Amino acid sequence: MRAATEALIVIDVQNDFCPGGALAVAEGDKIINRINGLMDDFVVTVLTQDWHPANHSSFASNHAGKAPFETLTMSYGPQTLWPDHCIQGTAGAEFHPDLRTDPAQLVIRKGFRPAIDSYSAFFENDRSTTTGLDGYLRARGVTGVTFVGLATDFCVAYSALDAARLGYRATVLLGACRGIDLGGSMAAMTAQMRAAGVALED
Repeated sequence: MRAATEALIVIDVQNDFCPGGALAVAEGDKIINRINGLMDDFVVTVLTQDWHPANHSSFASNHAGKAPFETLTMSYGPQTLWPDHCIQGTAGAEFHPDLRTDPAQLVIRKGFRPAIDSYSAFFENDRSTTTGLDGYLRARGVTGVTFVGLATDFCVAYSALDAARLGYRATVLLGACRGIDLGGSMAAMTAQMRAAGVALED
């Protein structure tokens, strides 16, 4: 068992990000058994859940003439447009049925504000609107965080970068993540994490 100051953060292991889902990550379901096993090693376990309204501004369908994976400039900066996914109350937004959810003490829902996307477990994409996770972890005395889940190059990487920025010891278990790799995003985000002092392990 890890020290009580260490937390496991499981990012977005939801049906829409797994094979057959609306924004499927290749082999996204292959990491679930390992994640389930890791939960027994941590006193503090948190799950995150993408939780979008149907009119979310990151959906290409809400922008006339735009297609998924195009980029649009929002008030907070560049935004990749996505297929509709993880819509509140749908089966796609539910956690994958094989994922253990009982060990989690907290579920952070993100991306529920229609006008702004939220990759990170800590902040929305304006990098300033908080999710409340930082306050929760500090209240529990957590100083180190380990990230697993989907997708490596978006929500996992953004979460790990923010954790490092906030002063946590941040680790990403790459073998317990899978990525999208959109236009070289895997290499770019891996390099950013390494430069920020995030420990990348298998």
